[in-house]
Amino acid sequence: MSKGWTISLSTVAIMDIANPSEEHAMLRSMIRDWVEEYVEPQAFEHDKKELFNLDLLKSMGELGLLGISAPEEYGGAGLDAAACAIVHEELSASDPGFALAYLAHSMLFVNNLAYNGNEEQKTRILPKVCSGEWIGAMAMSEPDAGTDVLGLATNAEQQPDGSWKLNGRKMWITNGCLDETGTPADVVWVYARTGTDEKGRVQLSTFLVEAGTPGYSVGQKIYDKTGMRASNTAELVFDDCIVPANNLVGEPGESLIHMMCNLEIERLTLGAMSLGIARRCLAEMNQYATDRTAFGNQIRDFGQIQQHIGDSWAKYRAMRSYIYDTAANLKLGKAGHRLDSDGVKLFASKAAKEIADSAIQVMGGYGYVGEYHVERLWRDSKLLEIGGGTIESHQKNIVKDLGQESRIDYSMISTSSLAEINLFVDCHTFVIRLAESNNTTAMVEPQNQTLEIASVDPE
Repeated sequence: MSKGWTISLSTVAIMDIANPSEEHAMLRSMIRDWVEEYVEPQAFEHDKKELFNLDLLKSMGELGLLGISAPEEYGGAGLDAAACAIVHEELSASDPGFALAYLAHSMLFVNNLAYNGNEEQKTRILPKVCSGEWIGAMAMSEPDAGTDVLGLATNAEQQPDGSWKLNGRKMWITNGCLDETGTPADVVWVYARTGTDEKGRVQLSTFLVEAGTPGYSVGQKIYDKTGMRASNTAELVFDDCIVPANNLVGEPGESLIHMMCNLEIERLTLGAMSLGIARRCLAEMNQYATDRTAFGNQIRDFGQIQQHIGDSWAKYRAMRSYIYDTAANLKLGKAGHRLDSDGVKLFASKAAKEIADSAIQVMGGYGYVGEYHVERLWRDSKLLEIGGGTIESHQKNIVKDLGQESRIDYSMISTSSLAEINLFVDCHTFVIRLAESNNTTAMVEPQNQTLEIASVDPE
């Protein structure tokens, strides 16, 4: 498995923003080894057959990663946003479809419950989803509503005994079904209309729906997706589904608060998935350009190939810096960083697709077939421009937030970001010069958890 690069400049010392502490570095090393042993061998077949590896996801509970951001007292690991980004990046460098299933469970359900649920709900449910006994999902999108959350049609009516009758359909739900027989997710975080408030505005409320609840079922598993085929996507049906009163999250009408508290970590980790895709595609095309010869030379000697690799390297490094700088400032369970969580996902999702496209172009016919990985990563990358917020919605949010100039301090750029920016001012030229060296090494992320500085002499 081509994991990344070890490129080093002996004269440069720089903080590794992607591994901000020894704990983060150890986490990255652990998950990378686990991915190489367990995720990589199954990635091709599960994508080809459109199968979700449920047992493999559940086994992540033994690593303490299914509840990576949940407090330790409920069985979680209690780690921060940077740790969440690390795990998603490493998984996605091998199998983005599997990484998406992990995100749907750990971020969209577990993190949501950990920061928005009440004590009884957290005590009752979090240990099960952190251990892997239960697999969770989040149900927002519908057949006729996606970005327009106030257009949701699924509704819930409170009954005389305090319970809620839920009716509607949810669409494009990752982990909505767990197998080929239509077994629904063990527990789902569901958004539904519960009337209007005193000003006539749509009121959305949040419910926990558990497997076995009458009226809760899988409408269909969705096949023939462009990418992310190793995750299950389903339509969920709620037909007079009676939800107990104690499975209402918070108070009626608080869904928008729940969404805002969770969207930022969702978008950060989706950006980290794009980073993993970019890293793997970059490694694959770089290795291929070294191994392949034409007209008596390695194809990495040709200017057109150098343009693809050089531009991809610069985009990858920019993605990496932006993602982990944002992670360092994002506080789980709190809103306030929409500008950069939107910016990260917007930039990273587009850059990953461009890098995957360059990888196919560099590798030619080999890049176009599944055996060489980048074709699958290219297909997987497209979903990240749509799911978790379309790139158009991110553009809209960014422009809106930038219009509130009192909230923006353009001087607030972290020193770590400045250091990486300074390093890559002439990145394209640097990579071309590296390509001219005869002792270029394989690209791997830091083995010693410092920024890659090895034996390559650009001179």
